[in-house]
Amino acid sequence: MGLSADEEQMVALVADFVDDRVRPRVREFEQDDIYPAEFIDAMKELGFFGMLAPAEFGGVDVSTACFARVTEELARGWMSLAGAIGGHSVITYLIRNFGTDEQKSKYLPKMATGEIRATMALTEPGGGSDLQAMRTNATRVDGGWSISGSKTWISNAAHSGLFGLLCITDRDVSPAHKGMSVILVEPGDGFTISKKLPKLGYRGVEACELVFDSRVVPDDAILGGEPNLGWGHMMRGLEVGRIQVASRALGVGQAALNDAIRYAQERESFGKPIWKHQSVGNLLADMATKQQAARLLTQDAAERLDSGKRVDMEAGMAKLFASEAAMQIALDAIRVHGGYGYSREYDVERYFRDAPLMIVGEGTNEIQRNVIAGQLVARNKI
Repeated sequence: MGLSADEEQMVALVADFVDDRVRPRVREFEQDDIYPAEFIDAMKELGFFGMLAPAEFGGVDVSTACFARVTEELARGWMSLAGAIGGHSVITYLIRNFGTDEQKSKYLPKMATGEIRATMALTEPGGGSDLQAMRTNATRVDGGWSISGSKTWISNAAHSGLFGLLCITDRDVSPAHKGMSVILVEPGDGFTISKKLPKLGYRGVEACELVFDSRVVPDDAILGGEPNLGWGHMMRGLEVGRIQVASRALGVGQAALNDAIRYAQERESFGKPIWKHQSVGNLLADMATKQQAARLLTQDAAERLDSGKRVDMEAGMAKLFASEAAMQIALDAIRVHGGYGYSREYDVERYFRDAPLMIVGEGTNEIQRNVIAGQLVARNKI
């Protein structure tokens, strides 16, 4: 299907931003886990936070395929920057597709500019990928809902002004997901955001724990205005989220592959560039093949979503394969670099620390396999 000329220009703009402004300075922020405020401000100015917002609300309104390409370019520079737009874009997508007219008018214009940044709040300390075991709940009070519970590993939490919270709003139904709602929660009384959690990679952008202690929100905070539809809403949103995570993995894999190809030409041993040694050349060939396969899976999922099709299986496949490929490509890039690959003097050690997030984030790869198997059977019943 391909991108429009305007979308190709946007991808090129992001690539230039990454090469000119991000890659030369990543270590200033990444090594000491410093929040990259100036990069985030530049991303707001360039319209990256409004990619999935409708034009009528000030957004850029690009296709999912373009969104995936932009995400890949950002992650090629620094995966954390791609993470900064991840949850925000999913909540933008949810409000655009399921929000009431009032919710769209209230949030989308400010989300499009990045004045309001949003994030998802799904994972709980004792639940992980098992969303059916969710305990965070909202009970009806006069004129609204009172929320109690906690969420953890919430990206961008300290810098977000809106949280798409998935929680229980009817504890009497079975299965549990039939009583879940997405509630649009703003910071306020009864809502505490912890200090950021320490992480192996994905540094610079924070991940925090959220605690809700009788946080009261009005009735119109329920996404779409009607409770107990949140599971279906969020599952649609996660299709976008998993394409976004697959695209992040593509960016990390491409950066690692590029560095390995460059180093294999510059480094010589036994009188020739190391890529001419079969063991190194084979590594490069396998890395490039995995990267291309991951890109095609991700592109297919994005284009299917743009055509209006259900893509939970395809997005799961893309996320599963691209994340595992990125992890292997990052490891193989270290092998190509030899001892230098283990040094912070080269970026490949950072790729190796960033890659695991895509394996465990947005639903672990073990969960993705369950989703894929379930959809395979559902779509091919005998």
